[in-house]
Amino acid sequence: MTAYDFRETIVPIFAIVFTFGFPALIIFWAIYTKHRERMRLIEKGISPEEARKYFTAVEKRPRGSLGALKWGIILLFLGIGIFTANVLEQVYEFNDGISFGTVVLFLGLGFIIYYFLARGRNNVNESQNLNIPKN
Repeated sequence: MTAYDFRETIVPIFAIVFTFGFPALIIFWAIYTKHRERMRLIEKGISPEEARKYFTAVEKRPRGSLGALKWGIILLFLGIGIFTANVLEQVYEFNDGISFGTVVLFLGLGFIIYYFLARGRNNVNESQNLNIPKN
């Protein structure tokens, strides 16, 4: 058996294992973890209704509008970074390292801009909640 035959045999086996084995393992782990959590709740003496009320109360937290703002800014700057990287690559014939760096640079700028916008909005919301007059 040559090395080529060995690779020709082993590649499909790995493909099948990675395609079907890992998702099955993840599903099994999720079911097992949920089962273990329920068993610990039973051991502590918490009824299923109490646990259900607790978890639904935790899951229904009010979410702010800043999540949409964050993803809008990040995707905008990702697009600008990809566009700029393509222009630099076409016009100045830069290599892939410069292109990747340009995309990461623009993503970083997007996160910084989001930080300052979110910080400003949080300060306004806190001052409104505390009824502090603005100067």
